[in-house]
Amino acid sequence: MSLFIRSRQPSDTSEGGADQDGAPGSAEDAPGDAAGSAPPGRFARRHRWPGVARGVTVGTTVLAGALVLFALLAPNRVERLDPVAFLRLPAEGILLAALLLALPSRFRRTAAVVTGVLLGLLTVLKLVDMGFYQLLARPFDLVLDWILFDDAADFVRESFGRGGQVLAVAGVIVLFLGVLVLMTLATVRLTGLMVRHRPVAVRTTLVLGVVWITCVTLGVRITGVPVATKGNAEMLGNRVEQVRAGLRDARVFERQAAVDAFATTPPDRLLTGLRGKDVLFTFVESYGRAAIDDPAMAGPVGAALQDGTRRLEEAGFASRSGWLTSPVTGAGSWLAHSTFLSGLWIKNQQRYRSLTTSDRMTLTNYFRKTGHWRTVGIVPGVRRAWPEGEFFGLDHVYDSEHLGYHGPYFSWTPVPDQFSLEAFERLEHGRKDREPIMAEIILASSHNPWSPLARVIDWDDLGDGSVFHAIKKEGTDPEEVWKDTERIRTEYRRAVEYSLRSLTEWVGRYGDEDTVLVFLGDHQPVPAVTAGSTSKDVPVTIVARDRKVLERTAGWDWTDGLKPAPDAPRWGMDEFRDRFMTAYGPRGGQSRDPAPRR
Repeated sequence: MSLFIRSRQPSDTSEGGADQDGAPGSAEDAPGDAAGSAPPGRFARRHRWPGVARGVTVGTTVLAGALVLFALLAPNRVERLDPVAFLRLPAEGILLAALLLALPSRFRRTAAVVTGVLLGLLTVLKLVDMGFYQLLARPFDLVLDWILFDDAADFVRESFGRGGQVLAVAGVIVLFLGVLVLMTLATVRLTGLMVRHRPVAVRTTLVLGVVWITCVTLGVRITGVPVATKGNAEMLGNRVEQVRAGLRDARVFERQAAVDAFATTPPDRLLTGLRGKDVLFTFVESYGRAAIDDPAMAGPVGAALQDGTRRLEEAGFASRSGWLTSPVTGAGSWLAHSTFLSGLWIKNQQRYRSLTTSDRMTLTNYFRKTGHWRTVGIVPGVRRAWPEGEFFGLDHVYDSEHLGYHGPYFSWTPVPDQFSLEAFERLEHGRKDREPIMAEIILASSHNPWSPLARVIDWDDLGDGSVFHAIKKEGTDPEEVWKDTERIRTEYRRAVEYSLRSLTEWVGRYGDEDTVLVFLGDHQPVPAVTAGSTSKDVPVTIVARDRKVLERTAGWDWTDGLKPAPDAPRWGMDEFRDRFMTAYGPRGGQSRDPAPRR
């Protein structure tokens, strides 16, 4: 930070030894004493090496200018971070320069400090936005997203231990404070430079203002990018509206949650069309539309779905598929799960917390309310206490510590999907003299970073999972995979194929006349995989051997097989609960079309 120490040259002072702000000339501008000795300390070094001192001064000023320009011109998305982005004229910079030049000297330094802090905060917001766009394909929400930092810290602790979490948090704090301090020092330095050269600064500001207005009027662009920009003002305007919407959202959600079409339905009239069946709701992590529609993945994934359809048909099962629109993309699986099960649009953490502390009945709650099903959860991604399990109406929850797995983690994934399904068979589905089961099953192997991957092995060889130690050693290195976008996409595709094959093989091996499977993706993968797609669609499929089960969905117009047609019906994920309960209620397949509540 010493690089930002203000320096003055003789030309920086007006007559009488005072600068343009009226401050007297400093001792550093005075020659040595009568004996010719140099001034002491820092000033002595400048006196002895004036060339070096001037070089440091110029370099520091250039650095200060670069920092301020970065704050004003940097976009908030990584893919827009290119040289052209910095060949523009920011309206905000011109206006700030004019304001600082116009202010009286007693207010100017305070204004420069405040401006520097604000530019530092703007820079931090842009950097955070970059991360959110990379993971969630959306900007940071100033009202609703703060809780996600706590989740991120927990993720770091679970991945790298307590020491790694402390280092990561400390690093973030140091970076945050460093950006604020450096941006403030840079702004103060540039303000001092403009004041010392006021005539030149005023003329330059006026010229830039005229050029900006001219470029706007004529629509001047460089490779399609407008030369004149007011992007920061527009971004902050959008954030103001985002804050207002976030503050209103709690009241809006409360009104929506109060409406439940089945709240007064007697238990003996709920889900009558599924009595005696084992109903399995299975979420396949990050199984999004990109896996089916993207040309680079459509062939292999389509072949896996076709092979799965054939395998199920040989076992006597039929299937139908459609599309659901998830409230999230890239991450936030719990928001998608709760949307699907609650029939409410859970698009942020505030809504999730409001939901899970309410008495809203979920799809699993309604199964339990009938008294005809034992409700269980297979949640291998959960590594600690999960009190929400009771809210979702689960009689028993099997997390990663209670599936009997003694193999290795595969990056984030605690338990490979094939083992999770085999554990469900051993712990619940394969038990003798049991009551019908309604299960929520989370398949986590397709969670990023998709490296290393498990592979399907003979079901009889799974044992306690120790066999996966050798399989993990054969896998790829995530650090190497994530250096190349195409390798990321390839590993993602392979992970989805693994999850689909594990699931369809399980149904073919253990399913029977009373098995009803509904499986779906929770959200699209991260933007590195979707290649810029803004779609939030995920596939959804229902599988059953009993044809009467599928007959009740005839009005849905879904596609036969595991792969939905491109033009297959698309519903909001929050619409599924009511459509499903209507189709399998006393009225049979007379499905209604509830208006989505967003």
